[in-house]
Amino acid sequence: MKVEILYPEFCNLFGDMFNMKYLKKCLPEAEFVETLLDETPKFVSEEVNLVYLGPMTEKTQEKVIARLLPHKAKIEELIEKNVVFLFTGNAIEVLGKYIENEDGSKIEAVGIFDVYAKRDMMHRHNSYFIGTYDGIEIVGFKSQFTMLYGDNSNCYFAEVEKGIGINTESKLEGIKKNNFIGTYLLGPFLILNPLFTKKLMIMMGKENPELALRDDVVTAYNVRLKELKKI
Repeated sequence: MKVEILYPEFCNLFGDMFNMKYLKKCLPEAEFVETLLDETPKFVSEEVNLVYLGPMTEKTQEKVIARLLPHKAKIEELIEKNVVFLFTGNAIEVLGKYIENEDGSKIEAVGIFDVYAKRDMMHRHNSYFIGTYDGIEIVGFKSQFTMLYGDNSNCYFAEVEKGIGINTESKLEGIKKNNFIGTYLLGPFLILNPLFTKKLMIMMGKENPELALRDDVVTAYNVRLKELKKI
């Protein structure tokens, strides 16, 4: 089993690289490879079970778009083949149509999903989140200068119970197509949501996966879920 972590030297905001550190504990037998920004992604020529991309600065988004654009067809092929992708924070925006700045100028993105992002760098949105994915309650929080727009009603990740979806008017969070999952939720997301993490490992092809530090992370999840419902 192989997990590819894209551009960890830049795409590592909000402590989200601990998503992969936790997954390493859950999958000690798996191979984890880090692809730096000036390197060709392993998924282009090698079989991988998960491709992970974390949140990044706005300037880094432009660099990541430039690196991934030549591999658009390969990414689309892998999504159709049910390879697992997990993009957290604003990483999902690089696969949309474009990112719009406050002055109306647009940064063309990779163009895999029919959505676009709008930046508002003078106003950061922060909120807690509770939602439902495949019968699992998902928790997390958001901290972002951008919102995503477009119709994700047939390809959303989680239905909102508390908080916002891809924008303040939406109750549908993230993008999910086959085994591609893109979510604005931060956290680190996998530690906060152990039930989802177990499902993710099954999607990756792991039979009877075991959660590292199971009692601790499940207890913390239950406490956090209870507390967030009170807010």
